[in-house]
Amino acid sequence: MSVDPFAALAQPDGVRSALATVFGRARIGPIVALTGGATTASVYRIEVGERPYLLRIEGQPSPLRNPHQYASMRIAAEAGIAPKILYVDEAARIVVTDFIEQVALEAYPGGPPALARALGELLARGQATEVFPCFVEYPDIVARLFAHVRRTGLFAGGVLDQHVERLELLRGAYRASSSRSVSSHNDVVPNNILFDGRRLWLIDWESAYCNDPLVDVAIVLDGIARSPELEEVLLGAWLGRTPDESIRARLDVVRAIYPTLLRWRFSQRIRRGLMGQARDRSLGSFRGRFSTSHQRRSAEGRYSGSQTHPRQDVSRIISVRCGHAGI
Repeated sequence: MSVDPFAALAQPDGVRSALATVFGRARIGPIVALTGGATTASVYRIEVGERPYLLRIEGQPSPLRNPHQYASMRIAAEAGIAPKILYVDEAARIVVTDFIEQVALEAYPGGPPALARALGELLARGQATEVFPCFVEYPDIVARLFAHVRRTGLFAGGVLDQHVERLELLRGAYRASSSRSVSSHNDVVPNNILFDGRRLWLIDWESAYCNDPLVDVAIVLDGIARSPELEEVLLGAWLGRTPDESIRARLDVVRAIYPTLLRWRFSQRIRRGLMGQARDRSLGSFRGRFSTSHQRRSAEGRYSGSQTHPRQDVSRIISVRCGHAGI
């Protein structure tokens, strides 16, 4: 008795229809679930004619769902930044794309400096595309996500209260400067960056919409280009020149807001039971990276005043106007 390979999938009828539209009557080979990515969707590797493809089935929409993810993904795919899309059904939330055979980022030719340069150039290419649709301003979505985190019950009462005022001050600092919106992935973490042995790709576009140009830069700096040397390489490749102090000041604001977004992502993964013991290691790793970055910036005199933590030194940041920075 044959086993229906679609029976265990979410939306089996929709998947059958999608694959029939793309591949006709071609035999569908093994359907293998993929794990380890940063997406909340169900992702599968499928084989058709001995060639692999990727099947992605979005989960049930949440109140914070980005309605523009598929439009953004199309633009990115047309620009060669995301894998080629073979099929998309926005209503059913099903996508079929080319499959990228992944090589570890650590194997990137030229090592970390070359990878940082390539990532800076990739971000610049993405921001030069047709502008993604707009959704919510960066500090506003972070505030909404932070409010959600506080309601989850994952943190003891009062633990996060001290951050509420700081977040509001940072939102004010963010708006005190000005920046044009560009196409933004908004989740350029290592799991969403693929290296195929020749070039880089970005995947998992569920958070993509137009945003501040420094958001993706800040995420990559805190996730991959963590040293002062790599930071300079990435910023130079992204900007095409050495960043001036106004850009660095605005980057400080964006990076100060980012940990709040990170807390929400961790809370989501904890609730889905995907992190287990890795949760503490990942949180510890992030805290170590953020602390190291803060100490280095303080030593360089990049923060001023008696309070040198970027989330505390809001008065200095608010005084900076970045509209002339050209970003």
